[in-house]
Amino acid sequence: MQLPEVEHVLRAAADITKEKSFVLVGSQAILLMVENVPPELLVSTELDLYPAMHPEKSDMIDGAIGALSTFHDTHGFHADGVSPETAVMPPDWQDRQTLHYLGELTAICPELHDLAVSKCVAGRDKDAQYIRALFTHDMIDLKTLIERIATLDAARYPIAHVIAWAERRAREAQKGATP
Repeated sequence: MQLPEVEHVLRAAADITKEKSFVLVGSQAILLMVENVPPELLVSTELDLYPAMHPEKSDMIDGAIGALSTFHDTHGFHADGVSPETAVMPPDWQDRQTLHYLGELTAICPELHDLAVSKCVAGRDKDAQYIRALFTHDMIDLKTLIERIATLDAARYPIAHVIAWAERRAREAQKGATP
C-alpha cells in the first residue's frame, strides 16, 4: 500500500460512514507517521481502521470497501473495518497518538512502539516480518517496546511470552543486519 491508497480508503470510509475522524490501528498506519517507509513494511493491501466517534460503523466500512468487495477488486487494496479492541495496545497509547489531517479528515495513529505492541501480541508470521523490519531499520527500540508490553493486562495477555517473542524478533533482525 502507498500513501495515496491510504488517503483513498479514508475518503471512501468517510463517504460511507459520514464520519470525519478515523483511528488507524494496522501496519499501514506507518504511511502517515514516517517519511520514506522501507518497502518491506508496505506489503499489506489493507488499512485497518474504525471511526473514532462511532466505532460501531466499522461494519459499514467492511461491507462496502472491505476484503473481496467491488472496491477491493477494482483497486487491489481495501479497508478492514475493525473495533477499538482489535489491536491490543498499551492502556495509555492515546497519550502518544498523532493526528494527521487530510483535508477535512483526521487520521489518528498510535505511536510506532504502541502499534508494534499490537503486532507482538498477535504474533503471526506477517507480524514477525513487520517487527523484524522495524528493528532492522532502527525504527523501534527494544527497551521501549518491552516497557510498553509490560503495561498490558497480565490477566488477559501472556506478558512474558509476548516479551520473549519481541526479543526473538530483535535478535533475528540483528543477525540479518550482520554481514
